[in-house]
Amino acid sequence: MSENIYEKNLQKAAEFQQNLADSVMKLYEQFDLQKSVNEMSTYQEKLIKGYKILMDLKPEDAASDQTEKEEVLRIGKMRLYHYKPVVTARKLSKVPTLITYALVNRQYMMDIQPDRSVIKSFLEGGMDVYVIDWGYPTGEDMYMTMDDYINWYMNDCVDFIRKSRKVDKINLLGVCQGGTFSTIYTALNPDKIKNLITMVVPIDFSTNDALLFRWSKYMNIDSLVDAYGVIPGDVMNFSYLILKPLELTMNKYIGMVDKMDNPEYMTNFMRMEKWVFDSPDQAGETIRQFIKDLYQGNKLIKNELVLGGKTVDLKNITMPLLCVCAEYDHLVPLSASRPLLDAVGSKDTQFLSFKTGHIGMYVSSQSQKSIAPQIVEWTNSRS
Repeated sequence: MSENIYEKNLQKAAEFQQNLADSVMKLYEQFDLQKSVNEMSTYQEKLIKGYKILMDLKPEDAASDQTEKEEVLRIGKMRLYHYKPVVTARKLSKVPTLITYALVNRQYMMDIQPDRSVIKSFLEGGMDVYVIDWGYPTGEDMYMTMDDYINWYMNDCVDFIRKSRKVDKINLLGVCQGGTFSTIYTALNPDKIKNLITMVVPIDFSTNDALLFRWSKYMNIDSLVDAYGVIPGDVMNFSYLILKPLELTMNKYIGMVDKMDNPEYMTNFMRMEKWVFDSPDQAGETIRQFIKDLYQGNKLIKNELVLGGKTVDLKNITMPLLCVCAEYDHLVPLSASRPLLDAVGSKDTQFLSFKTGHIGMYVSSQSQKSIAPQIVEWTNSRS
């Protein structure tokens, strides 16, 4: 009995070896050595050409801003810029628009490519555009609070524009965290704002639809701020990258290789890389308050947030409101932005969502074809 089992096992082993040998022979017969050599050669040529393109890139080729602007106000490290209008005075909007970007990244994302600049699209549509550059905080700024950024910096910028343009009210366009600041500012100063536009802005922090919101609810921000004082930009940047580790740290570089021999692609790729890693440090007390009062306390949507001794009541926002969102946003989901529409006192509200991501709002082809034009149309019709 045992001998029969032994012989059967030997036979199965022999059949397996034969099948394996046949499979290897079939693979060998199908293997095109010349084709493989050609592919390797093409790949090497592409790499060499790509390296040369990178070596020949000059700093000005990957410049941060693409559209002409001038500095009109400076307070501490903050700069206020005014973009040069590109339309005639007759077509220029009589109500200027101030853009407020997030503290954690640089505002030139909106003007990063000549052919995909949201700022340029705004200007071509007749908008009169200003933008805040928050600068780079250092150790001396560790005690800066949200009150300082909103009731001091932002308020001085708004008043400067109102005075210089001789208008009572301006438009306020806020992006991401800068949109949260803009919403708070508008609720505290409704008499100074004509129209409010929010783009991918977190307002209701109770959602768990994005990993960042789940993390932040349990973050020990006190230990982090107490340890650093001013939190390094690299710490913040790493936190954002690991939200989508494969896509943001591996896949994009693998995909880059296939297009390394394209000078235009590589120039734009390096522009984006520069922006990604150009992350300012964060004033400790500001981020402490932002995490504890908003992500963990959700005080803004509850009308419980207190700033400068005043309670922020969203019902004070009675001017026209445009809420713009990205449906594939991994940082600010729709459920964090859309509740603003029901929380304000405005009768004229509009919600726009687009099938793109957080950054795609500014650099995708859709941003030029659809997103920017609709914002321009909405704003101009109310200005």
